[in-house]
Amino acid sequence: MTDLLTGTERTEALATFTGAGWTVVEGRDAVFKAFKFKNFVDAFGWMSKVALWSEKLNHHPEWSNVYNRVEVTLITHDCDGLSALDLKLAMKMDSLA
Repeated sequence: MTDLLTGTERTEALATFTGAGWTVVEGRDAVFKAFKFKNFVDAFGWMSKVALWSEKLNHHPEWSNVYNRVEVTLITHDCDGLSALDLKLAMKMDSLA
């Protein structure tokens, strides 16, 4: 079971998330970000790269894609909130974008 982020660790993680353009989802212990790409092929290519990393981490995003836009919500369902896995995957998503 993955542990929720708490205390200083949570505060620092939220600062990292918001500093990178992620927002806290109202009513959920989750974060959200909309990624915009040049076209559908770039958006889908990014999603494919993220999918491979998600499998490596055994942590999968909630996401949707319309043309060149991908909307992502991260939450760790095992602990029903934010965990270190969310931070790790968010950082990877940002670096791949």
